[in-house]
Amino acid sequence: MSSIDILIIVLYIVITLGVGIWVSKRASKGLDSYFLGGKSIKWYFLGLSNGSGMFDVSGTAWMVGLLFLYGAKSFMFMWMWPIWNQIFIMVFLAIWIRRSNIMTGSEWILTRFGDDKAGRASHLIVAIFAIIASIGFIAYFFEGVGKFMTIILPWNAELVLNNSVILTSSQSYALLIIFLTTIYTIKGGMFSVVATEVLQYGIMVIAGILIAIYAFVTVSDVEINNIISTEWSNIFFGTTLEGSWTGKLTAFNNLVDTQGYKMFGSFIGMCLFKGFFASIAGPTPSYDMQRILSTRSVKEAAYMSGFTNLILFIPRYLLITGIVVLALVFLAPSMAVSETLSLSDLEIILPNVINNHVPVGIKGLLLAGLLAAFMSTFSAFVNSGPAYVVNDIYKKYFKTDAEPKHYIKASHIASFAIVILGVIMGFFADSINAITLWITSALYGGYVASNFLKWIWWRFNGWGYFWGMTSGLIIATFQFLVDTNKANFEMGTWLYDYAHIPVIYVFPIIFIVSLLGAFLGTFLTPATNIQTLKEFYFNVRPWGWWAPVLKALKEDDNSINKNSNFAEDMLNCVVGIVWQSSMILLPIYFMIRDYPKTWVCLLVFIITTVILKFTWLDKVKKLED
Repeated sequence: MSSIDILIIVLYIVITLGVGIWVSKRASKGLDSYFLGGKSIKWYFLGLSNGSGMFDVSGTAWMVGLLFLYGAKSFMFMWMWPIWNQIFIMVFLAIWIRRSNIMTGSEWILTRFGDDKAGRASHLIVAIFAIIASIGFIAYFFEGVGKFMTIILPWNAELVLNNSVILTSSQSYALLIIFLTTIYTIKGGMFSVVATEVLQYGIMVIAGILIAIYAFVTVSDVEINNIISTEWSNIFFGTTLEGSWTGKLTAFNNLVDTQGYKMFGSFIGMCLFKGFFASIAGPTPSYDMQRILSTRSVKEAAYMSGFTNLILFIPRYLLITGIVVLALVFLAPSMAVSETLSLSDLEIILPNVINNHVPVGIKGLLLAGLLAAFMSTFSAFVNSGPAYVVNDIYKKYFKTDAEPKHYIKASHIASFAIVILGVIMGFFADSINAITLWITSALYGGYVASNFLKWIWWRFNGWGYFWGMTSGLIIATFQFLVDTNKANFEMGTWLYDYAHIPVIYVFPIIFIVSLLGAFLGTFLTPATNIQTLKEFYFNVRPWGWWAPVLKALKEDDNSINKNSNFAEDMLNCVVGIVWQSSMILLPIYFMIRDYPKTWVCLLVFIITTVILKFTWLDKVKKLED
């Protein structure tokens, strides 16, 4: 790495730390200022911050590998999260969530189930889930940034004691970056996080544009067309996924066959099944929900969520596709003849391209951009996770009336504790892909059932929520342990067979067990207090089965009407998913010079934008501040 690139990276780190610490004084007024920015930050800054937080380096490395191997169809792999839950949030969930006017997702639960034993049990379990999820994501970032920095940086950072390796270079670099990010995040809370993430978003956009221009100028149309096939750029599929690689690159077809996505039709069907329920369940109690709760009004919560979708995908996929174009031309031939070609080779395409095929100056900016991607996402989780420890556990159950400064100090300690636990978990992670699949399919599988039912069914109560979440977390943990120990099971046993099922296909099992716990917990215990339900429904006004509550409300005020917007909201969600997909495919087709499909994507983007303007945005403008 040249001195110019090193200077750019050092300058970026110094500016980020400076900005984070500079705005940190505003976070010392209390928990509301520390975790939500005092609900005074403008929606477009929160939208930039939210988009920046989703632009993580581990996910980017994973997406680069998927696009390289599977082509344009790879955008559908994002449905595992599902990526289009952001559309459901934009269309109606941000409005429902912001109407609660509270600090955290678990505190929000009390507005739905009340503050009795059942409500507190549901409140506690969602706080525990939020903490576990934060720790899991920190492990995910630890694994990703360590691999990335090891290949990029030229120095050996191994820590050796008595001829034994205590820390690998990957672990040493990851610890250093995590330490620097943790400093300004803990110091400044939400104000520091948003300020630095807006700065980091700008750097990431510049990096994406520069790498796209460089790839476009460096690689010719002929070179691209000699590598990729028509099937690589085709988004349509059948029941099975066949490799599209030809000639000397057919080794990649074997990799396609061994990654667990061969039955692609079934895989997409499972993603749609999971995605529908997971999206209505709403955002998990993490930084995404925190940004919604930080907005100044209900209207601005909807604006912020829509803006996040608009600013995230095009610059991110310009960067991803620029890297993939360079990898297809310069790395694919040598990778194809490797006798040890595996998934891990896909995970290091990103740093390999940067290290060997990006010129001085652009490399420094690109590294600063990817480092910004890591730091922004990591800081978002470090800021959101401790809110549940301090506000929902410590303040509520242990020290209810301390001074604001005491809770700020408790938040600092909680932040360090969550980071340390996440790093420890990261030491035992085999790969980015393993953690990704555990978070998306196993851990979130346990979250979906209870959080889907809380919106749509009045009879669902606090104990149902508690046992639905608990049973989901138990089986998700079991799945994680089975998956990490699958090499130790004897072939032919049920544990061996279960461990080798792709994680996405285990989701229905987790979902059904969670539903069973939810229904049993609900029907074996009394319903939630009707006054609590009336207040919740009056404020939030969700659609679903709320007839008894609406009837009780009408006895007090006959002007109250039910929410009949389910069909309209679902139609907007379908249009929104197409809109979102067009923003992903547009830079992909542009970068591989498939101009007819580029124009089609642009046309689809314009049409869906106009539709959403009339069916969604105009109605949001009419909401009360």
